[in-house]
Amino acid sequence: MTVCGSVRGERCCLVKDQDRSPQITHVSWGRLEVEGKAKPYKDAKLFPGGSREWNWRETGTEHVPGIQPADVQELLDHGAKVVVLSRGMTECLRVSGETLDFLKEGRIEAHILPTTEAAELYNRLAKQGPVGGLFHTTC
Repeated sequence: MTVCGSVRGERCCLVKDQDRSPQITHVSWGRLEVEGKAKPYKDAKLFPGGSREWNWRETGTEHVPGIQPADVQELLDHGAKVVVLSRGMTECLRVSGETLDFLKEGRIEAHILPTTEAAELYNRLAKQGPVGGLFHTTC
């Protein structure tokens, strides 16, 4: 069962088991299909219990300087113990120095990979425990 609503004013879909991270069912250029979500995402945040569109404007994420600490914090706020950060299909998206420091200081296990590899690893980790992921499906 899937329940859709809103989190922080953004449309969000939740999986039945709030402690389980949803599986990615398909990834390709510009498209990420996620368990429990009828329509695909272009960019997405996945976390224990659900997923939502990743709107870069909320935190100031841009290709450079890259993923911001607030993006990762949201995953942790939803209970993720491990995070997977995708850099895009051709690795154009960076991870900001502040985010790398945030991960190191918090001793947060993080994996930074191209999107296809990130999705594969995320699915394996999601079967083992609470994982969060940021997925950028283009460049």
